[in-house]
Amino acid sequence: MNICATDIKMEIGNNEILKGVSIDSKNKEFVGIIGPNGSGKSTLLKCIYRTLKPNGGCIMLGNTPISTMSVKESAKKLAVVAQHNYYNFDFSVEEVVLMGRSPHKKRLEPDNSKDYQIVNESLDKVGMLEFKNRSFSTLSGGEQQRVILARALAQQTPCLILDEPTNHLDIKYQLSLLNIVKDLDLTIVAAIHDLNIAAMYCDRLFVMKNGKIVGSGTPQEVLTKEFIKEIYDIDVEIVNDSKGDMHILYSR
Repeated sequence: MNICATDIKMEIGNNEILKGVSIDSKNKEFVGIIGPNGSGKSTLLKCIYRTLKPNGGCIMLGNTPISTMSVKESAKKLAVVAQHNYYNFDFSVEEVVLMGRSPHKKRLEPDNSKDYQIVNESLDKVGMLEFKNRSFSTLSGGEQQRVILARALAQQTPCLILDEPTNHLDIKYQLSLLNIVKDLDLTIVAAIHDLNIAAMYCDRLFVMKNGKIVGSGTPQEVLTKEFIKEIYDIDVEIVNDSKGDMHILYSR
């Protein structure tokens, strides 16, 4: 399923955060949104996953405007993994992941064997099945974020939004989480701070600055030293490793 946001405008108070932003993702494409802090990346994603209501524009999931869907309907098509915080849920890991089944349940409908099977499969995909009886609050930050990803997988949606999900994780957990996501065969739209990670995982990039899209294309097309200097005001060197993968080296 594709995601398309067209001419999205968002004002908070008298502050114009998004100034007519348009992005799109093709079916099963991994699209990254990059840009400096305060450029509007998370605000745009919050409009797509309905935490915020934009002042203008249209967001489509497949051929359907998201504004015409109930929250429950859109939750069957779009799951979210947001920025990591240390949660203090007084639930077991299994109970946290079961929350992802709620869009598929009627009110007060009990969990059934199919739900538990999906939970186990989701935990297994993120390497956390053996932790299912642990208290969620006792896990490390990286482990918690993998459980939150499992909760999103339990929704069984064709689309996944990643709203800077690895910001507070060490590099091992960043790569672990994104390796899992890359292998899911879903449509993914992600806000990413780290340019090297964006280059490693994304099929296409959209670049935001001051609430506007200022560039788009493949990582090789977008992440040139001239454009990075223009957007971030830093000097870099672009190199390719022995596998041909691109890396960005920052100058002091």
